[in-house]
Amino acid sequence: MRREQAIAAVGRRDWQAAYDLYAGLSDRTADDTQRLAESAWWLGRMDESIRIYADAYRQHLESGSKSGAARSALLLAISCRLVGEAAQGDGWLGRCARLLDTMPEGAEHGYALYLRIAALMGSDPDAALESSRRMQDLGRRFADPTLVCLGVYYEGRSSIKQGRVRDGLALLDEAMLSALSDELAPMWAGAIYCGLMDACHELRDLRRAFEWTEATRRWCEPLPLTSLYPGICRVHRAQVLQTRGDWKQAEEEALGACRDMVGVDVWAVADAHYEIGEVRRLRGDLAGAETAYTQANEFGRDPQPGLALLRLAQGRVEAATASIAAALAPEGGSRLGRAPLHAAQSEIALAAGDLALAEASAQEVADTAVAFESAGLGAEGNRCRGAVLLAQGRAVEAMALLRMAFNTWQELDAPYDAARTRLLIAAAYLALGDADAATREKSAAEACFARLGVVATREGLPKGLTAREVEVVRLVAAGDSNRAIAEKLVLSEKTVARHVSNIFGKVGATSRSGVTAFAYDNGLMGTNTHG
Repeated sequence: MRREQAIAAVGRRDWQAAYDLYAGLSDRTADDTQRLAESAWWLGRMDESIRIYADAYRQHLESGSKSGAARSALLLAISCRLVGEAAQGDGWLGRCARLLDTMPEGAEHGYALYLRIAALMGSDPDAALESSRRMQDLGRRFADPTLVCLGVYYEGRSSIKQGRVRDGLALLDEAMLSALSDELAPMWAGAIYCGLMDACHELRDLRRAFEWTEATRRWCEPLPLTSLYPGICRVHRAQVLQTRGDWKQAEEEALGACRDMVGVDVWAVADAHYEIGEVRRLRGDLAGAETAYTQANEFGRDPQPGLALLRLAQGRVEAATASIAAALAPEGGSRLGRAPLHAAQSEIALAAGDLALAEASAQEVADTAVAFESAGLGAEGNRCRGAVLLAQGRAVEAMALLRMAFNTWQELDAPYDAARTRLLIAAAYLALGDADAATREKSAAEACFARLGVVATREGLPKGLTAREVEVVRLVAAGDSNRAIAEKLVLSEKTVARHVSNIFGKVGATSRSGVTAFAYDNGLMGTNTHG
């Protein structure tokens, strides 16, 4: 009777009841022990779950069930990796593989492909696609709908990596419908959601990310907050909220994930800290962002490109340049994954006055957006290219790209990105001699920053500039020669040249274009600065 009650509790996802009932069994079978381990896993008791899964593995071996032992070993491999014990995870994966080598082909061979496909995704999407289709075939042959759905999900991810984005997203949507309809084993349903959100984040597919995050949040509601997937869902929700400008709620969600995921998923904690760093950097809390990025790094997450952009916001242009260059130095990695690094490099290179590098990086972002049919990346690419054109004195061409970027950000409900782009549009209008239009765009951007809670990132004027030097910076950014500046400010050309030289040294620029980029990035075409 107790065993039947425990099975029913698992069926309705009442993991506390399932745990209590299985723990109370005096004659636990290997399957019972495995379900007890699963219940502990859902309750966020990862260390206990790992210990109990190891007990289930031994029980399966003692009873002669190689298939059961292989499944326990695979779940141990996954669980150990989640808590940051990669070596132990590899050991359990090796045990799983050796068992499968001695068994006739079955569904277990399909599940064992899960970690293999994940490893292939970034290095060999063709091989990942082949394995995903083998996973589906095994699922159909052995009547395992969860395995079929996992294969469909991985086929979608692999297709996106190959550049067949529409086909890939359609497959991911199909897999998610099954995952959230309770047709699948809950653990694997959550894994599909996590992978879909990773794809949305890479593609900057903001609408799809929002829709599926809300759907998954409802799916996670019955689960304890210390469960794996509610915590991961909170991280993804924080990412969506950050893009939509709800920074207070985004930080609260990420802080909750940091608190609840310790000891459950080290990678979720790392991503949550990084997201906190992003929110704080955008808001202008540079010290708070520094702390959050450091914590993300301590938990194993590369804090780029946020850290390099933080250095830029701190006015440390040389440090920002070195930081982003180091992040891009290693070969490999997916083109999608490198696109945010290139976007950051374009912005930093502009501030340093390296227009050639800024242009090359901006073009890489734009080309990646085309290759992967990404509206969000397309907007980022157009903003970067527009900023470069503006620094090159090509305001008319810049305006066209910046308008396209702004319209896309508006459609995607990304207010901060839209406002940043609007500042560049204001600069383009100013360069074209339309001061009224420039004022309108700048005022609209400033109003948005105020609504979002962006704060000034520095006391007084940036980089130690004097009020007179700021006047010179603005005129340099407007395209005036030293002679024209001297006439407008009633100074000698020699004095203006000295001011320009001082400005170059203070802002770390090597050209007038670099000074122009610095002026726009620091809001010096008006009176306020924003991070």
